[in-house]
Amino acid sequence: MSRAFDPVQLGTIELFCKAAELGSFTATAQVLGVTPASVSRSIQRLEARLGVKLFHRTTRSVRLTHDGELYREQCQQALEQIAEAERAITGRQRHPRGVLRISVGTVYAHHRLVPLLPGFMAAYPEVELELNVSNRNIDFVEDGYDLAIRLGEPRDGRIIARKLEDASLGVFCTPDYAARRPAPTSLEMLSQHDLIQFITPSTGRPFPWQFVNEQGDPVDLHVQSRQRVLDDVLAGLGWAVAGGGLFQIYHFVAAEALLQGKLIEVMTPFAGRSRPFYALYPQHRHLSARVRAFVDYLLAAVHPEGSPVPGEYPPLR
Repeated sequence: MSRAFDPVQLGTIELFCKAAELGSFTATAQVLGVTPASVSRSIQRLEARLGVKLFHRTTRSVRLTHDGELYREQCQQALEQIAEAERAITGRQRHPRGVLRISVGTVYAHHRLVPLLPGFMAAYPEVELELNVSNRNIDFVEDGYDLAIRLGEPRDGRIIARKLEDASLGVFCTPDYAARRPAPTSLEMLSQHDLIQFITPSTGRPFPWQFVNEQGDPVDLHVQSRQRVLDDVLAGLGWAVAGGGLFQIYHFVAAEALLQGKLIEVMTPFAGRSRPFYALYPQHRHLSARVRAFVDYLLAAVHPEGSPVPGEYPPLR
């Protein structure tokens, strides 16, 4: 049976109804946690698909055309029926089921998330999982994702962020490099070494190396190097394994190479810093049982000492 709608189209219909209700793309963007440009593009694509103009637009507001009024009436009824059906189902059963669409960055995907997926899928046999591995910023409405996992807390207050973990950092090199070039015994000695520098894709600036100094204070060093990696931080790990010099990366990323003896950790007296990874979802969306189950499963898996307190969730859909 072919599908008449995909998750993105249904999200666009919900967006259309909210824009019709508020009479403003800007206000709609604020409520739904997206950008005004995203709202405008979604409406334009919907109009192109239908072959009709749904809104009269001015610089200050939008109002429905006659065709838009007819379409809104039918869409609103359909969304209410869908909501009623979901309330009936979740009132009868709350075990996770259905399609779960997740976007996750490359580092966390390959070295943290993917190894945990077989266990999750075995625990929840009625869940279908679609995983997008990419470092690009996503639009929850346009791209149709239920959840994203990213480094750092988002600056947009319209996105709900649940911390998964603080990933500890270390500095690593090959045993051969360490034999040829003894590890720095002070932060100032870093400049005497071959450093592999990572350039952040979102800013184009080098990622600072993070340490704790002799006094126990956090220090961010903006190191200079003629060896630079852009976009894919895992290439920096490979460069270090090949003997390219010192590289700072998360312990969970370097763990396998450490076990295999390909890398060793150096500068441990200056270790102790970490960076946070978060699970993100839009503020306007209720959290489905499958998203709740996935986040709680991941929290338990990355905290082997015991499952952390799940915290507060919005109501189940």
